[in-house]
Amino acid sequence: MRFFIASTLITAATAFAPTSTTTRTTPLRTLTPKLTPQTTSLTSLSASSCGTYDFDVIIVGCGVGGHGAALHSRSQSLTTAIFSGSDVGGTCVNRGCVPSKALLAASGRVREMQAERHLSEFGIKVEGSVTFDREGVAAHAKQLANKVKGNLEGSLVALGVDIVDGRGVLTGKPNEVRDEASGKVYTAKDIILAPGSIPFVPPGVIVDEKTVYTSDGALELQSVPEWVAIIGSGYIGLEFSDVYTALGSEVTFIEALPNIMPTFDREIAKQAERLLIRERPIDYRTGVFASEVTPGIPGKKPVTIKMIDAETKEHVETLEVDAAMVATGRVPNTANMGLEDTGIETSRGFVAVDGKMRVLTKHDDGEVVPGVYCIGDANGKMMLAHAASAQGISAIENICGRTHEVNHAAIPAACFTHPEIAMVGPTEEQAIELAAKEGWELGKSQGSFRANSKALAELEANGMAKVLYNKGTGKVVAVHIIGIHAADLIQECANAVAAGTTVKELSMMVHTHPTLCEVLDEAFKGAVGMSAH
Repeated sequence: MRFFIASTLITAATAFAPTSTTTRTTPLRTLTPKLTPQTTSLTSLSASSCGTYDFDVIIVGCGVGGHGAALHSRSQSLTTAIFSGSDVGGTCVNRGCVPSKALLAASGRVREMQAERHLSEFGIKVEGSVTFDREGVAAHAKQLANKVKGNLEGSLVALGVDIVDGRGVLTGKPNEVRDEASGKVYTAKDIILAPGSIPFVPPGVIVDEKTVYTSDGALELQSVPEWVAIIGSGYIGLEFSDVYTALGSEVTFIEALPNIMPTFDREIAKQAERLLIRERPIDYRTGVFASEVTPGIPGKKPVTIKMIDAETKEHVETLEVDAAMVATGRVPNTANMGLEDTGIETSRGFVAVDGKMRVLTKHDDGEVVPGVYCIGDANGKMMLAHAASAQGISAIENICGRTHEVNHAAIPAACFTHPEIAMVGPTEEQAIELAAKEGWELGKSQGSFRANSKALAELEANGMAKVLYNKGTGKVVAVHIIGIHAADLIQECANAVAAGTTVKELSMMVHTHPTLCEVLDEAFKGAVGMSAH
């Protein structure tokens, strides 16, 4: 499995452009005890080749974005160092996407096996009660994170990337990065900043990571509270509500905006409310701030949450719950990394970049900072791990002199609840505004899981797929899906947006029968007046 993952990542990075065939044997710079001399392909940029710099590329941050950049950098024969900050894999692997999916998988099994009525429709009967081991579930998440982290680190070493364990900070001088731990300064022709992000904790909220915690603490699953309040109803909050309710908790969402799930397409959000909230022990408050959150003592003292009206700021309610999770988004991890010393102004911590991922001195009319790039959550363009990886590859392309810009409109996103939610492109509300602004007519077509043979066989007929398209050109603008395996289904749609494929072309493409992707086939055919069987 380790070899397969590493090989897949290496192949993906190499696919962007041909690799130089010139090779020579050079001892790898020993920056950590893990590295040993090996044969590497080192056709470097002229500056590095003649010894002006230590490396062609230095990457600050070793999350999914930094890792993707490093792999592609080596595939282009650039000498590469990466500052891991003792956190190979970053948030996604250690405290985000990866371990949360393990919790969702385990808790999802519990939900399925406890659903007696659902199982009886399959002709299945479970004798006795279905129980779970909290520590075992938490261990599954931890073990998965460690395994993936090891795979990522192994792929870097295999390709000859020098790993610096310390945190990298800019010195204020061009082409320099200092190891915060040792004080040693390294130089490179080009520097890629990939520091990632950290959970945002609003003012008035006291976090102890025991009874009041961010997603970092929640992933430890130190307990399964009887009643947990989740502050924020975005992707992270929704996924954890899925975990908690499956394991027996009651959940209360506290949302500052007028609608629950405010960032989702409204039609999808309404279905999600019916499937993921109303049918579960979940309630919510909207239009309120959690102005004060005070930790409690497990089993002795409750967590106290004071709520105020989002508009009037008047006190409206005080809740006493067993635990509170803060899921109010994330902020860039850019503090104290020497940006100001380099003449880089941030906005709320975000670094301004142009389409080529080159850092700008400021957000409004900023100038390009030579040889410095910024990818991932720190630039705020799209705070998703796979977007960070795409930006990292793009940055290397531009470093190599091949102009490239990431098409963020074609990058999909997913929420791994049961059922899942996935999307690519703007919401219908945003698409309506875009069409009016640009002067084209928006088309809409839907497919239903209720008419899908595979979904019916799985007894998972809830959900829909909505395709939004430009009626004039026929090109797909956006797709929103809620239903079983929506996260897997969305990739076909993202590819269509990226390639500029029309609904007419998609309607004539053959989809395997019986599969869930026929839900999309129904929507594509409906867009051009055809019927799907």
